[in-house]
Amino acid sequence: QVQLVESGGGSVQSGGSLKLSCAVPGYIYSRYCMGWFRQVQGTKREGIAGVDKDGTTTYASSVKGRFTISQDSAKRTVFLQMNNLKPEDTFTYFCAAGPCGDWGNTVVDGLLDVVVYWGQGTQVTVSS
Repeated sequence: QVQLVESGGGSVQSGGSLKLSCAVPGYIYSRYCMGWFRQVQGTKREGIAGVDKDGTTTYASSVKGRFTISQDSAKRTVFLQMNNLKPEDTFTYFCAAGPCGDWGNTVVDGLLDVVVYWGQGTQVTVSS
């Protein structure tokens, strides 16, 4: 049963922008911290951005300075603003929820077993 629902993926040219959204049920949003991962099928899922309850954000070096994670607590929605997209950003992007202790490092270190909930993924394709 899908708990987290992503939207906003699509195709864009290199240098373009996309904004992903993740709708989070209240019982998940209140208890866990949120993040974004990405994956090409057959490879390890990569953690790219996490946000703690106090708003502290953590980014993988591959996206730092180009991607921004944010959240709207009233709407229980998490966003990933992706700017200056490159062809190497072509992945399926997944929203994730997990325990808030050291969550940022959990995400960027790719500790997949710690994640409690996953979204179904949304495809982002960047053409050159």
